Amino acid sequence: MSTMSDAPTSRRAQRRWVLWGVLFIVLLVIAAVAWVTIRGALAKQDLESSVAHVETLRSQLAKGNTAAAQRTAAKLEASAADARAKTSDPVWAAFEHTPFIGGNLRAVRQVSAIVDDVATDAVRPVAGVLGDVDVDAFKPDGGKIDLQPLVAAQPAVAKATTALGKATRAADRIDTGDTVSAVTDAVNQLRASLASASKQAAVADKVVQLAPAMLGDGGAKQYLVLFQNNAELRAGGGIPGAVALLDVEDGAISLGQQASTSDFPQADDPVLPLTTDTQGLYGSITGEFIQDVTLTPRFDTSAKLAREMWKRQFGERVDGVLSIDPVTLGYILKATGPVDLPTGDRLTSDNAVQLLLSDAYAKYPDPVVQDLFFASAASAVFTKVSEGGFDPKEFIAALTTGVDEGRVKLWSADKGEQAELTGTAIAGGLPSSDSSSQQFGVYLNDATGAKMDYYLEKTVSVGSEVCRKDGRPTWTVEVTLKSTAPADAATSLPEYVTGAGAFGVPSGVVRTNVAVYAPSSGVYVTSTQDGKTASPQTAMDGDHPVAQFETTLSPGKSTTIRVQYLGAADQGRTPVDAVSTPGVHQSVTQPLVTSCESPVD
Repeated sequence: MSTMSDAPTSRRAQRRWVLWGVLFIVLLVIAAVAWVTIRGALAKQDLESSVAHVETLRSQLAKGNTAAAQRTAAKLEASAADARAKTSDPVWAAFEHTPFIGGNLRAVRQVSAIVDDVATDAVRPVAGVLGDVDVDAFKPDGGKIDLQPLVAAQPAVAKATTALGKATRAADRIDTGDTVSAVTDAVNQLRASLASASKQAAVADKVVQLAPAMLGDGGAKQYLVLFQNNAELRAGGGIPGAVALLDVEDGAISLGQQASTSDFPQADDPVLPLTTDTQGLYGSITGEFIQDVTLTPRFDTSAKLAREMWKRQFGERVDGVLSIDPVTLGYILKATGPVDLPTGDRLTSDNAVQLLLSDAYAKYPDPVVQDLFFASAASAVFTKVSEGGFDPKEFIAALTTGVDEGRVKLWSADKGEQAELTGTAIAGGLPSSDSSSQQFGVYLNDATGAKMDYYLEKTVSVGSEVCRKDGRPTWTVEVTLKSTAPADAATSLPEYVTGAGAFGVPSGVVRTNVAVYAPSSGVYVTSTQDGKTASPQTAMDGDHPVAQFETTLSPGKSTTIRVQYLGAADQGRTPVDAVSTPGVHQSVTQPLVTSCESPVD
């Protein structure tokens, strides 16, 4: 039986046990914090290693070093898996629910998981086929491209594309509302990288899915090639100055019949029905002259019209239409090196544009001889490409640049193939807007009836400003055109170039129709030309509001058009951009600074 004197001793013992318990809990907390801190530091190292591996992988792929790229891909997968393991244990999960640091730990864990998923489900499958598919796979051997590696790569690329899309959506769901700036920046960087990679993968997926079939894997196909001439602008690039048949079968490509636009008579009526919008903006001539099928910026319409004209003239219904211009030809010549023409001319990457779009008209004044010259140039370059006489990395870069600049376009008569092409840059559709960007279109059509657009320079700028209480943005598009033709152009340039006044435009003067397309939500407000109120033609092309202007420039003169639209209230913070007709001189859309006091000058 205990006594009164034992009570203090018992209480002291209890306090000691309580103190020991508290101390134990404190030690556990300290150990847990240390554990999370150490694991976090190690995970950070693994993630930084993953980033370094990604950069190395990009460099190796760009150089075509597939063996090294496969080894780096394995390292990336290992470092990503380690980062995930270090951020997914029970202690880490418990600390995700603590104040102040919980949100940061949760975001780091999610980033680690996403990087690991991408390494496992996107990088690994593609790395597995790198040895069979590289840039050399696109180089003909004996005039033929081996399509089987592309066919074999289809499942891996499709899996990678799906994984990147899933990872992009997962990254967008990460909550950074209470994370520190370093974590927020890392998440934003991941989102941007995944968005870019996802888009590139989607393009690659379409290429490996479509290329074999379109290159004749399932049977022979024929494509009509339009060689657009940027010296006489059309919304789609330029007039089709020459056309040719491309025959493909099981990867073998050959250039068939070539024809001049003079071989196509004017049709009494459009060869295919035109929409009311197309007729109203560009006239029935869009479907009557092969030179005018590209008046519309809708390449699918241009391709269908050209296909029908070829069928009526030569009795063949082609499987698709490809468009290319001399600027892209110049890019391709960087891959092939110079080619010698039967005329004695040497075509190089440096002189292709000037020789084909300017010098040829002075050197060969007879239009018939001009046509033969252009045909021989196209044939010479094609022959070198079909024989494999080019650097494949440079060749792919040339085509990629041509597509990005809107100079290379492709349409397929196969509905399934065309559905895959639609929405991509090579399809040549109207401006496309979404939550990430509101896109305008600026399209130029020559009204001189000559080749004076070799001397036309273009600058396009777009800006957005919220000036209204309801939050609707004011969108402004500015287009500046300048004629760089020599002062004595009327007499110093060939009549074939100036037009000699044949269409009511004085020699040496450039007349251009400028069509500005707004996003479907845009409402036309007002416009000016050189500071004075303008009265453009306003119309619709499908869902797109259009304002079309006519400009006339003497040598050395310039003109500036400013158009104002009103956007939707939920687009006040959405970036704006513009695509435009690819001319002789490549131009990049510039940001335009506007103010609410005077959005349109």
